[in-house]
Amino acid sequence: MPDNTVAENVRTAVQSYLDALYFGDVEGFRAVFHPQAQLYSATDGKLVNLNVDAYLDLVANRPSPQEKGDERHDEILSLSVASPTTAHARVKDVYLPKRFIDDLTLVLVDGKWQIVSKVWHFDL
Repeated sequence: MPDNTVAENVRTAVQSYLDALYFGDVEGFRAVFHPQAQLYSATDGKLVNLNVDAYLDLVANRPSPQEKGDERHDEILSLSVASPTTAHARVKDVYLPKRFIDDLTLVLVDGKWQIVSKVWHFDL
């Protein structure tokens, strides 16, 4: 069982991700995503694969949920620390009208928890 400090550090990184989503904060994403992270979805039956730069371009060129006046509907559903350097989180969030479930894999690199992969699904 990981100590509470490690779990809290992972939780802080995941909360930073959720904050960046709501506020459309590209620099916040840069801080929490590893530069080599990959993002995947197969919601429509076709695999979508984005690197961090492509995802941040998408974020930078759309209004944030905050700018749209949407209420926050995000939550950390589960969080597990598998080893001293790996963790997983499942979160729910929205970019209305889409409602997302995101699976985030994090690693501890240079003393900092960073997301190295995101796999998402959405429903309308």
